[in-house]
Amino acid sequence: MEKPAPAQHPIHELLARRWSPRAFDERPVDLPTLRTLFEAARWAPSSSNEQPWRFIVASKAHEREWNRLFECLMEGNRKWAFRAPILILAAAKVSFGDDGGVNRHAVYDTGMAVGNLVLQATASGLVARQMAGFHIEKSRVDLLVPSGHEPVAMIALGYPGDPTVLPEPLRERESQPRHRQPIEEWTFSGQWGVSLP
Repeated sequence: MEKPAPAQHPIHELLARRWSPRAFDERPVDLPTLRTLFEAARWAPSSSNEQPWRFIVASKAHEREWNRLFECLMEGNRKWAFRAPILILAAAKVSFGDDGGVNRHAVYDTGMAVGNLVLQATASGLVARQMAGFHIEKSRVDLLVPSGHEPVAMIALGYPGDPTVLPEPLRERESQPRHRQPIEEWTFSGQWGVSLP
């Protein structure tokens, strides 16, 4: 199922096609394809080229590892994510490598890497849904996330599936039109509150 963005201004077709469904086909994603996604993440920009992103990835082909990530999800996400063949935890190393100082851009940079990964997934015929709904402390313990690293998001990844397999009301939400706030509500000219011409 495709749901291209109803953009008000011209954007790249890849950006328009990217969206975050909950319906996944259970078909596996092969390792070369996964490596391509992480290669895309690798080339994201980052402050001082720190590359603070870290990913823990698990395939359903390795059920024990996949379950470890799945069990970190909150119940609302478990209702649909159980079909996703790949689960990923994105984490950020929150200190600089050279002096150990706080890298306040680490989470931002990790988001940039995830953005690259998600766009590469779209280009590869895959879909990804990023989730804030996971148990952060459980993920730290169960996935052995070391001190100095912050769990940022979980990502369900796979091939698009049939939305009719979703429970209500998720099925209904899956088919609703996509919506974004107008540019004028959050982009200002020169200073806060001054609208773009």
